[in-house]
Amino acid sequence: IAELIRRDHEELAELESLDTGKTLEESRADMDDIANVFQYYAGLADKDGGEVISSPIPDSKSEIVREPVGVCGQITPWNYPLLQASWKIAPALAAGNTIVVKPSEITPLTTIKIFKLMEEAGVPKGVANLVLGPGATVGDELARNTDVDLISFTGGIETGKKIMQAASTNVKKIALE
Repeated sequence: IAELIRRDHEELAELESLDTGKTLEESRADMDDIANVFQYYAGLADKDGGEVISSPIPDSKSEIVREPVGVCGQITPWNYPLLQASWKIAPALAAGNTIVVKPSEITPLTTIKIFKLMEEAGVPKGVANLVLGPGATVGDELARNTDVDLISFTGGIETGKKIMQAASTNVKKIALE
């Protein structure tokens, strides 16, 4: 994915500038960061991360085992649409999760493009899923849906409160920023 982001760097930067009104120079810098995020987490994807830690119980050990959460709903903001999305998408995929990403309805262009690149890179169908639409309906459904195991949201406080309340109906994991 990182290689494809680098290949389509200029197109992605132009889309980001169209979406957000940022300068092309700033959008280009964001694309460099985004490619690096995907490359970094790709390097962790085949690491089990298991650690053995000391135990106070004689003749025993404790091991930290990292496991996928499952289906991760990811709701991203308008102001850094693809950079914020990459900080959610790359680690979730590297950890073996599936994702359902809902970008801001006012800045979806680069997120749509990154999903095309993920398909081109060979991410299996059903692993990375994109949903578009208003947060009040689509975001609420992600937060309430019992098939979604975790919601990660970056955005405003009032919306975060609504997502937290909706997610509490089935006590799913939640990360709010």
